[in-house]
This record gives sequence, structure tokens and C-alpha cells, in this order.
Amino acid sequence: MLHFDFKPKDKGALDAQYEAQKIAFAPIIFQCVRVLKEWGILKLLRDNNQDGLSTDEICQQSDKSAYAVNLLLESALSINVVEAKKERYFLSKVGYFLQDDPMTAANFDFNHYINYLGIYHLDEAIKNEKPEGLRYFGKWPTIYPALSKLPTKAKEAWFAFDHFYSDGAFEAALQVLKTLNHKKILDIGGNTGKFSLLCAQVLNESSICIVDLPEQIALAKNSIKNAGLDKRITTFATDILSQTALPKGYDIIWMSQFLDCFSENDILKILKKVCESLGDDSRVCILEPIWDRQRFETSAFCIINTSPYFAAMANGKSKMFKWSDLKKSIEKSSLEIEQIYDNLGFAHSLIICKKTKD
Repeated sequence: MLHFDFKPKDKGALDAQYEAQKIAFAPIIFQCVRVLKEWGILKLLRDNNQDGLSTDEICQQSDKSAYAVNLLLESALSINVVEAKKERYFLSKVGYFLQDDPMTAANFDFNHYINYLGIYHLDEAIKNEKPEGLRYFGKWPTIYPALSKLPTKAKEAWFAFDHFYSDGAFEAALQVLKTLNHKKILDIGGNTGKFSLLCAQVLNESSICIVDLPEQIALAKNSIKNAGLDKRITTFATDILSQTALPKGYDIIWMSQFLDCFSENDILKILKKVCESLGDDSRVCILEPIWDRQRFETSAFCIINTSPYFAAMANGKSKMFKWSDLKKSIEKSSLEIEQIYDNLGFAHSLIICKKTKD
């Protein structure tokens, strides 16, 4: 367990005031940087960073007006995305990450295409416990049944974000699963089936059943069929909060980035439901990014600031976990924690649980 205070080094009053202005102007800066990246100007600077480029050269190579280039680059200069030396622009270290870093790209596109408009309604969403910002995509109770129907760029951004944070942890988690009895695996919240497909390839003696909403199961079935694994991966369409019981007889019940999609009360209901289908020798495996179990402040920062998405866009009720909150829900549900593996992939912890002995 690590403690993060997120404090910059010894800043005085003027520095603190300057930091406050960065927050006040953050939406404007975000869009200026987005346009610079989409127009290829950050890439131009990266490719010519030894000598830099003048404004005229950038205009010629990007086919943009001097007005546009100056407006955007001056904003980028103010936030240290670019540097200016002798009337020539250069890409800064921050600019390099904005241009080429996969994590930054996943976060950036997710916030632009999914969150930007809807987060305006964050206060309303928190008050009503409904994803009030989701109105920009249509009339849906939560974002999950809407995923397959989102506009193309929004859909791509959502899945790129989801897969970036989960994919890096899957292979490491599967090495842990190899040490458990894994002949039959129930993948709750399996989404498009990405983990189950990888699981079938790595744990080649196992059979897997994906549990998710009907809309997600339809996507998963296509992926399973295309991979030729429909004899080893089956599906079970249900709303986890419905009265429908979960299938029994599984050695591992797997939940990856699933519980963070529910309120505290619903998490407890889900875990109790899982317990009802759990055999005495079975295990529950929970894979989650937990902000106060991170190695670095950067990952903790990203996880914490994903929570407003859940409030405004996803469901209006959930957030990313602090360890003490998740631990409390697990212990209330007739499960006991057997083992925890931290630092899987970019940001994940794998919690192995078993039934509490009476």
C-alpha cells in the first residue's frame, strides 16, 4: 500500500495561483492540443525537432493559416507542450508523450470522444445518480448496452481505453491462473470476449463461459466464431443484477474491470450472488485497477480521474476503487481474501478469494 499526496515540490503562492489557472483553462488547452495533434502539427515538430520549424514553415507543411498555427501553438507553448527558440518551435518532452505515448493517446481520445460533452452534467449526474451526460449518445439507462451502437470514433475510443488498461494485465494474470484449478472458468462481464479468447489460447485445457448483457454477448459471439473457439467458449446472456442465478460448477469465477461498474450496494449483491454459485474448492478472481495500490503517481492519477466518467457517462453510481472500499465489500460477502498480486500490467491488482468457512 502506498500513500500519494499528489503535491508539487515546494510551490509558493504565485506558483500555486498559476497551477490554478491551468485547471481553469484546462478545457481550452485540451482542445488546442487535440487540434494540433489531429492536424499533424505535433508530428511535424517531432520529425523536425533537431532544427525546429518557423511559423511559416509549419503553415506551408500543414496547409493551415498563420492565424490558426499561431493561436494553437501559443496555447501549447503556455502549457509546455512546445518550446520556442529564436522564432522556431520545438516539441517538448510533454509534447512527445502527447504525440506518441499509447497511454496518453488512450486517455486523450477517451476523454474527447466519450466524456468531453457529457462531463458538463457531472453535478446533475452525481445528484440524480444517473449518467446524465449519456444523453449525447441517446436515451440509455447506462452506457453498456449502448456500446455497440456508439458513433464509430466513440466506440473505438471506448474499447481502446478499456483494452489498454486491461490487456497488459491479462497475460500476467493468466500465469497466476495456471497455478489454480482452471478447467472451467466463468468470465463475468466478459465484454467482447477478449480475455476469454486469450484464456482459451493460454490455458488450452480449459473451457470458458462468458456472462454479460445480451448486447455484449452478441459482440463476443462474433469474436469467438471468428477465432474458431465456439466449442470451448460458451455464453450466458443476463443482467447480473437480475434474479437469474449464475451457472454453477466452475473452478474459477473471473471478473475483470467489472465490479467498478457498480455502486457499493450492487457490488455486495453481485459478490453474494457469486458466492451462491461458488463451490467449496473454487476461487473468485477479481482483477481491478486500485488507485492506492499503484507503483507510480501517474497511474494513481489516471485511475482516480476515470471515476467522473462512471458518474456522468456510464451509470451514475460507481467509481474506481480505493483498496479499503473494495476489501470491505469482499469481506461482507462471505468471501475471504486468499492472495493479492499487485502491479500486473500497467495498473492492476489480482485478488484471489475463496468461500469463508463457517
